[in-house]
Amino acid sequence: MLFFISFLLGLLLGSFYNVVGLRVPRGESIVAPRSHCPSCKRTLTAFELIPVVSYVLQKGKCRACLAHISFVYPFVELSTAILFALAPLFVGWSAEIVVSWTLISLFVIIFVSDVHYMIIPNRVLLFFAPLLLIERLWFAPLTPWWDSLLGSIVGFLMLFIIALISKGGMGGGDIKLFAVIGLALGVKLTILAFFLSTLVGTIFGLVGMAMGRVKRGEPMPFGPAIVVGTLVAYFFGETIIDAYVKVMM
Repeated sequence: MLFFISFLLGLLLGSFYNVVGLRVPRGESIVAPRSHCPSCKRTLTAFELIPVVSYVLQKGKCRACLAHISFVYPFVELSTAILFALAPLFVGWSAEIVVSWTLISLFVIIFVSDVHYMIIPNRVLLFFAPLLLIERLWFAPLTPWWDSLLGSIVGFLMLFIIALISKGGMGGGDIKLFAVIGLALGVKLTILAFFLSTLVGTIFGLVGMAMGRVKRGEPMPFGPAIVVGTLVAYFFGETIIDAYVKVMM
């Protein structure tokens, strides 16, 4: 029952995070105006706002103007629900689950905003940074407790130095995002998260070029790669590091 409730919570929050990720980068309110069709601007009814279900029943189209609705909406809702439900399997029903859900929430919003606008909004980072800091220092601290603070510093400096060396090859949003990630993961897992994010980003880029979606030399959003790489590091990082150490010994 707890897993099912977590799934439903993820569905509802995923729908809300779609709104946040789309509106905050444009400086719009997340409360008003009410959700509407991007094409005909008609205000959506409650029936049309049921996460995932409405998209399926309407066959991915607006009921009024029949304009196609982006698949990103149900994808984000379902992904959030699945991640919320799976998180307890990896961290248990402990205080750590709050950190997990907070991190997932941050990443879902970042994914939406970066995919649509190639922007990681400062307002989103400024909201989640103190939240994760409070959770790590008083609710679910790392061992030692200062690992969160050091992880944030390492995450920031690591990408900042790369940005200086590459002369702008790393976006400012990515740099600040890793500072926030460091609060949740600590030093060791933050370094692993960056390595995995780079690996995932390279794979995304190669696949995108093979499909003709990405052109060599053109910028592409790094946020989705950070999301995937960091979640893998967060949930499986210790196992990955232990396996690596055994192979190297």
